[in-house]
Parts: sequence; structure tokens; C-alpha cells
Amino acid sequence: MFDTATHRPAALPPGHRPVLAVIVDTEEEFDWTRPLSRGNRGVTAVEALEASHEAVYDRLGLKPAYVIDHPVAATPSSARILRRLQDEGRCEVGTHLHPWVNPPDAEIVTSTTSYAGNLPPELEHAKLSLLTDVIADAMGRRPTLYKAGRYGAGPNTSAILHGLGYTMDASVVPWVSFGDDGGPDYRAVPVRPYWFGPGGSLLELPLTSGFCGLLRRLGPRLHGPVTRPLGMRLHLPGILARSGLFERVRLSPEGCTLAEMQRLTRALLKDGVQVFTLTYHSPSVAVGHTPYVRSESQRTAFLATIRAYATWFRDSMGGSFATPSEIRSLMLTGAAAPAAGTAAADGRAADGGAATTTARVA
Repeated sequence: MFDTATHRPAALPPGHRPVLAVIVDTEEEFDWTRPLSRGNRGVTAVEALEASHEAVYDRLGLKPAYVIDHPVAATPSSARILRRLQDEGRCEVGTHLHPWVNPPDAEIVTSTTSYAGNLPPELEHAKLSLLTDVIADAMGRRPTLYKAGRYGAGPNTSAILHGLGYTMDASVVPWVSFGDDGGPDYRAVPVRPYWFGPGGSLLELPLTSGFCGLLRRLGPRLHGPVTRPLGMRLHLPGILARSGLFERVRLSPEGCTLAEMQRLTRALLKDGVQVFTLTYHSPSVAVGHTPYVRSESQRTAFLATIRAYATWFRDSMGGSFATPSEIRSLMLTGAAAPAAGTAAADGRAADGGAATTTARVA
């Protein structure tokens, strides 16, 4: 599904501080334990976005990017909230395709078809084209950032994005395969941004995901055996993580602690990684919609984790904040920017020896 090919690495201007972007999957609410359904179109959790700005983003001067799907964009109440935040300069808005709730409804809803990249190219194009127009009408501007629902980009996605005027993608999860569920395999993709697609016009901003511990350099080879059924029965992931030998971490408050995200960040900074993307699902900022936030105390802790991580990234790691479009502009222009504030933020070592090989959506 994904061709491994030479790509053009994307980099910040020399001397620029590490950058953090927040990309929020802004979507309908549904029971994560039940099969996907076209009938799940509730978007009440969007009303809680304002509270997350008051608790986190406005305090820090950090502008998240909300990638929104069809139920959010097509519902007037939720669209108004996002439009106001956008027009007030408090966020960016992009696109998030959940095929099962996005017209045209031409496919049978299955696990396989929930990955948009598995759809026939004509249908993937039709769904994304319609969604792009709905978002443009609701937000007053065409989106240029795309993130496939369930990280489900496919072999035709880059050409479709290029044709619809997109310039950025955030669908990739490095070192992870969704193959057991019918999804894409990203195990060959490193964590650094890169240019890809027709004419190298698209910027990939991968979700920040990687390995920590003494055995982290063996990550791509070790993670598979550790997480196979035998390894899980023997509780190997937990044993290795507690021993400080090996763990895989995503930069997300959903399922990862502040300490884990900090460990991952330190490890990647030492490897010279300069661009970090933190992500979560919008229903997690309200109570009762995701497994991560089942009570008001968990919601408070969830937002506090985001705030603590972003503050630490800026103040202790010498980092800065930027939206995806700001990152792309920096990478295109090479504009002058502040120098790093700490030695830790200036690491230039190789990214585990894997930075010269990637996979691209093509």
C-alpha cells in the first residue's frame, strides 16, 4: 500500500528552537467499544473546546489545529464554535475524514472501509472533495491541512490531496502498523517531517511517536515481537517499560502520562528531532465520550497534562509553539528565528539511523 522511496527531508531554519504543534481530531461522539455506525453524528463535546482554551491554550499563547470531520462541519452549532475560534486567531482548522459518516454513502461500513485510503480512488476523492467544500463554506476559507481518520491514508491519497489544494498531511504514525485491522503500515516512516506527493508539494507532519529506554535503538525490530500475543501474555511491554529498557510512546495525553511524553521528547531531541506534534480526540475534553475521560476529575487532569507538557516543552526544553501552517512557512522560507534556549534542544545526532528512509503516500 505504501511505497518506500527517497523523500526530501523538511527542516526548520538552522538554529531554530524546537517547535510543538497541537493537532486535535475534532469529530463526532461514539462508543469506542461498538462497531462504527453512520448514525453516530452527535457533536456536543465541541462545546467544551472553549473551556480547553481557557484552561490551556489561551494561557500559553498556543494555537491548536482542529481537523474537523463531516458531522462537526455540517452541524451549525459546532461549526459556529470553530469558526469563532478561527476568526479570533485562536486556532487553525483543517480536515478529518471519517468515511462512515461522510457522504456519499456508497460503501458498506466495515473496519476495512473505515480507512479512507482503502476505498476506490473515485469514492475517496468524492468524500474528501465534498468534505472540503463543506468546511470551506462553514469556515470561510478552504482547508489546507488533512489528517485521515484512523490514520487511514492510502496509495491514492497524496494525488487527491494535491488536486484539492491541500499542502499538509498529518496522517502518519511512525513505527506503527494498522495492518491487523486492515489499515496502513507506517513502520518504515521516521518521525521527522518530509516533503512528498506530486512535485514534492505536500508536507508530512507525522504524529510524534517513538521509543524510549536503553534498548530504544532496537525499537523497530523489538516492538513487534514484544507486542505479539506471547509477549502480551508474558506482560513484556510493562516489564520492559518499568525496567527502563524499552517502551513505545506517542505524544498524546490519551494513554500516555506526562512523564512518558517527557521521556520521549528528551530522547528525540537528543536525536536531533526538532518538530513535535501532540494529538488527541476532541471528545476527550468533555466527560464520558472516550475511555480517557470518564469523570470531571479525569477531564481536569487531562487538560492539566497538556498544559504541563506544553509549559515544560517551552520553559525547560527551550521550545516554541507553532501551527502546522506556520511550520510549513518556516520550512519553505528558512526565515530567521530565535536560537535554542538549552543545550538539550540543540541535539543533532542521527534519528536512530533511520532518517534517510521513509514511506510516502503515493
